[in-house]
Amino acid sequence: MTSSAQSSPRRRDALSRQRIVEAAIQILDAEGEGGLTVRAVTAHLSTGRGAIYHHVTNKDELLTAAADGVISPLTAAAAGVDDAARAIRALASGIFDAIDAHPWVGTQLSRDPFQPAVLHIWTGVGMLLHRLGARGTALADAGSALVNYVLGAAAQYAAGARRVSDDAARRDFLEALAARWAQHDGGALVQESASLLRDHDDRAQFLAGVDIFLAGVRHRERGTPDD
Repeated sequence: MTSSAQSSPRRRDALSRQRIVEAAIQILDAEGEGGLTVRAVTAHLSTGRGAIYHHVTNKDELLTAAADGVISPLTAAAAGVDDAARAIRALASGIFDAIDAHPWVGTQLSRDPFQPAVLHIWTGVGMLLHRLGARGTALADAGSALVNYVLGAAAQYAAGARRVSDDAARRDFLEALAARWAQHDGGALVQESASLLRDHDDRAQFLAGVDIFLAGVRHRERGTPDD
């Protein structure tokens, strides 16, 4: 006779919050935010709802924890880099790649400025800018500018990349966009940007913006601000 323990499909090993978060991330990556439910997580982990509710209370908490599960390792890794400028660049590129790989992360980060993932980014950036020499109002201004740039630009680039299915479609899309830009604005910046748009690399351009930002911070902290 088969025992109930042998016949039950449910897991009997200890269920941790970390395993729940990992399951939520896998569901979000595969099915998007609409596919994430407590029922979906229980099915994914072959467990009961009570075991899930012991660690999280609802879908919103699952989303918040999943975003932090993606972001917090990036901030922790950046904190361990000796050179502060390199650490900021590594953190920025990590967030870009994370939002590109997990599109739902960009949406989630924009929802609540006090969620753990966003706070980890603010704290990490603040500590690194402090190591670069930024203090007081300059630290607050620089931190706000960098965090807003990183989150906004990374989400925008990731959204643009998802509009096309392959490299050929991407080139066609960028060529059409460049033509529209060039036709509607004769300014030097727009014309130059349009000429480069077809072959530009989103990630490289994003990091170029981070480098420009870091150059400005170094310039200011050397005591030669531009009025």
